[in-house]
Amino acid sequence: MERSRSRRGVRRVGVVVTALALGVVAWGGAALTQSAPQAHALTAPVGITADDLPTWQTNGVVWAVAQSKGVVFAGGTWSSIRPPGASPGTGEQRAVNFAAFNAATGEPTDCGLDFTVGSGTATVRALAVSPDGDTLYAGGNFAAVNGTPVSRVAAIDIASCTVKTGFSLSVSAPVHALAVTGDTVYMGGDFTSVEGESRGKFAAVTTGGALKPWQADADDVGRAVEVTPDGQSVVLGGDFDYVRGSNSHALAVVNASDGAIKRAYPSGFIHRNSVIRGIHVDSTGIYTAHEGTGGGVFDGRLALNLSDFGQRWRDTCLGATQDVTVYKDVLYSSSHAHNCRSMGQFGELYERQHLLAQSVTSPTPLLGWFPDTDDGPAGVEQVGPRAMVVAPRDGTDYMWVGGSFSRIQSSGNKPQQGLVRFANGPDTRAPTVPDQVTAANVTNGVQVSWPASTDLDDSELTYRVYRNGETHPVHTTTVDSVFWRRPTITFTDTDTRPGTVYSYRITASDAGGANTSSRSEAAAVTTPGTPTETTVEREATADAYVNGASTGSTYGTHQQLAVRGSAAYESYLRFSLPPAPSGMVLKNARLTVRTSSDPNANTADTISAVPVTGDWSESAVTFADRPSLGSTPLGTLAGAPEAQTDYAIPLSTSGVNGSLGGTFDVALTSAGTDSLWLWARETGGTGPKLTLTFRKP
Repeated sequence: MERSRSRRGVRRVGVVVTALALGVVAWGGAALTQSAPQAHALTAPVGITADDLPTWQTNGVVWAVAQSKGVVFAGGTWSSIRPPGASPGTGEQRAVNFAAFNAATGEPTDCGLDFTVGSGTATVRALAVSPDGDTLYAGGNFAAVNGTPVSRVAAIDIASCTVKTGFSLSVSAPVHALAVTGDTVYMGGDFTSVEGESRGKFAAVTTGGALKPWQADADDVGRAVEVTPDGQSVVLGGDFDYVRGSNSHALAVVNASDGAIKRAYPSGFIHRNSVIRGIHVDSTGIYTAHEGTGGGVFDGRLALNLSDFGQRWRDTCLGATQDVTVYKDVLYSSSHAHNCRSMGQFGELYERQHLLAQSVTSPTPLLGWFPDTDDGPAGVEQVGPRAMVVAPRDGTDYMWVGGSFSRIQSSGNKPQQGLVRFANGPDTRAPTVPDQVTAANVTNGVQVSWPASTDLDDSELTYRVYRNGETHPVHTTTVDSVFWRRPTITFTDTDTRPGTVYSYRITASDAGGANTSSRSEAAAVTTPGTPTETTVEREATADAYVNGASTGSTYGTHQQLAVRGSAAYESYLRFSLPPAPSGMVLKNARLTVRTSSDPNANTADTISAVPVTGDWSESAVTFADRPSLGSTPLGTLAGAPEAQTDYAIPLSTSGVNGSLGGTFDVALTSAGTDSLWLWARETGGTGPKLTLTFRKP
């Protein structure tokens, strides 16, 4: 549990998130459709993207999450919730230690339940839903729910969002864990008695609230309890050393009917200074989350077989694990892992990676899923995420994560307190732009090198090498990488001419090519020998568009350019051109533009590149004073069917020749009704480019 605080040099991917409507939605979940298939852009077997979705926040710590029929329940220690992106104190709604949310929108439902206590701090530490999805059980330290007296455990009718008054128990101390079957509620916590009868840290009651004779007394706190799929066994986790008198440190498996020991784990199986914080049980096995205190402890995860409750594998990463869950044969964990060198993975990070993924069959390699939160604000135990649950709704599966965090580091360190969620698709974020690209002459051509990029939910990335601004790559390769292992990739271009300048740019695409980065900065080299050809690339020095529906508006600082005939948009581009090299003439000219990520960026209409004959300036041009244009196009583009794609417009060399050594202005126009949206030069590296090729006559 060491707390290393400095930041590692890993480039994080940020996005601009469109704000969603923040209205309150209905409490009841809609009928569920079958969950959507795994997003194609993910590297298998990962099935959840790392793209955080807009989610309401809490003003305190989330200790527990559960779900039923598309509604997610969160419990913890807080007094209000607020919209996504809102600062503390902004747009807050009262919600005392509990809230329910639409799994698909991240918005609160109309269910309001206040968990309170007469003295001390009220908190909800455990939530569990009955197998039929109709009843929510809550445990913690509270004495009333919406004014109805309860004692540290309560049953809630989900349909009406009301306390079931028939479920009334007296529990002597806080409840930390709950598991529910068709007829039994198993509890773990600090308590020593239930309904006035001795029960040491674990107990069982009927779903109607009657104490059962089941006994699995432990000598220290019970923090986790789960029932095996066959209903025959109960898995216990916590701080204890003994269960029913048997030496079984932190973990035990007992009989579901009477609590008798079925499998004990004597001291040494789990480090004596390590405890269990969470357990997940499903048809694939038993998975435990461990927290240790001091050096050399066990902070990682265990996978146990259901057949004999023996160990399948052990993860020895350092950095305490708070919870685990399984989705499609992948174990997802919330922790503050900072050193997994013992497993052949990342070494000491001097910070923390709070979310990880592993195959249920093997702890290594760590899979390519690395969304990340911070530890949380000052004043709370700073461990980041604490609870996880997967909730299907409307054909999509959503992973909800709760905890003490206050920011999402993997999304530009944006504020987000207490709750965050991810989905099984679509994956919308591109890999990092390749950097440190170099080009050097070698015996048989030009060698291009660059370190692999990173992507938070894709380890297998495809790279394309573009030469001299061409729209088709001269080389394509796929390489596996993660943030701590970025191999150097090389490509040798053997199709080169002597004495010629070549520039190379690289893109990185995720699995399936759904998302592609911008092109890298160019790496240029001049081949040895007497030149016979040279190619130069120029980025726009100014660009702007005008809007026929707003004739006095300027758009020179916008990050996009627009083209359309009806309800007109026109875009203007300016380039500074070199003179023709001595003894050479212009043989080819090509304008390259890139469609933006806007959903309507693509067009089926023909786009014309027309010479600008009038004056204009990037900062002042409007539709009302737009420049005059030439009558003969320099080139045309027969549609641009895809977003986030480069398109080349071959230009007439005679129309460009007169501008060599000076300024070249060109307009993009259309006669159609289908708009085209392009990245402008303000995006940095993805704006319009002009490529000129000169050769000896």
